Amino acid sequence: MLKIELLESFIAVAECGNMSKAADKVCRTQSTLSLQIKKLEEVVGQSLLLRDNKGTTLTESGSTLLNYAYKMMQLNSQAIHELKDSQNKEVIRLGVPTDYITCYLNSCLLEFIREFTCIELVIDTDVSGNLYKRLQQGEFDLIVATHWQAPANGELLFTRRFHWAAAKYGQAHKRNTVPMALYPENCPIRAQVFANHQLSMRPINVLLSTPSPHALCMAVENDLAIAPIAEFRINEHMQILNPYEHGLPPLPEFNESLYLNPETQTDATMQLITLIKANM
Repeated sequence: MLKIELLESFIAVAECGNMSKAADKVCRTQSTLSLQIKKLEEVVGQSLLLRDNKGTTLTESGSTLLNYAYKMMQLNSQAIHELKDSQNKEVIRLGVPTDYITCYLNSCLLEFIREFTCIELVIDTDVSGNLYKRLQQGEFDLIVATHWQAPANGELLFTRRFHWAAAKYGQAHKRNTVPMALYPENCPIRAQVFANHQLSMRPINVLLSTPSPHALCMAVENDLAIAPIAEFRINEHMQILNPYEHGLPPLPEFNESLYLNPETQTDATMQLITLIKANM
C-alpha cells in the first residue's frame, strides 16, 4: 500500500537531493524522514535512493516510482479540491467490513471526515455478506466487501490471503474435534470453511464466533482454538497449518472490492472512491 504521506516525503527527498533539506521542507525530523523512506522501500521491495556524502540520488526504481508518486499526489489533491468545492451538503453512506475498518480509518476516512465538512460520511460496519445484502436493499451508496470469487459487478481493490493459524507449540489443532474461532454468519470466509469441509476431515466445533480479528487472534495465541487469520496478522506466537496435512478445509484467496449503488451515485461519491483507491 503506497500511502500519500510516504510519497510526499519521497518526493521531497528526490527534489532536494538532501535528507536534511527535505526534512525541513516537509516539517519532519531527519530521522522520521529516513524511517519513512525505509518503510516505502520495504513496501515496494526495491532500493529507491543512493546515499553518499554529497546527498541522495534516485535509483532506477526510484525514478520510476517518482513518476507515479507525482501522479498519485496530483490525483489526491484533485479529489480533495473537488470535494471541498462542493456546495451542497450531502450524505454518503459507506459500508466497510468490521475486520478492516481500522485499516480504512488509518488510510483515508478520518482525513475525509475532518476535511470535507460539506459532506456527511456515515460509516457502518458488518460482515461482507450482510453488507452486500444491505447494499441491494438500498441502505448504502458504496460498500467495500470481501469475497472469494472475482467481483462480477464490483471493482477489485486488492487480494488477501488467509491461513489456518494455531498457537505456536499449541495442542488445539491436534484434537480429534477441531476447536475453531470463526467470523459470524454471512461472512464469506466462514462460508468457505463449511463449504470446503469434507466428511473425511475431522469434525469442527465453533468455539468462538466474532467479527473481531483481535478476538480471533487472542483465541489462537492462547491455544483455545485455531482460526483463519489474514496473512498480515499472523505473528510470532502463531504457526501456520497446512490444511492438507492437518485435515482442514482449504482456504481460497479472497478479494476486497468496491460495490456501488447505481441509483445513488453523485460526483462526491465518485471522488470518495478515487480517494480510497489513491490511498490503497
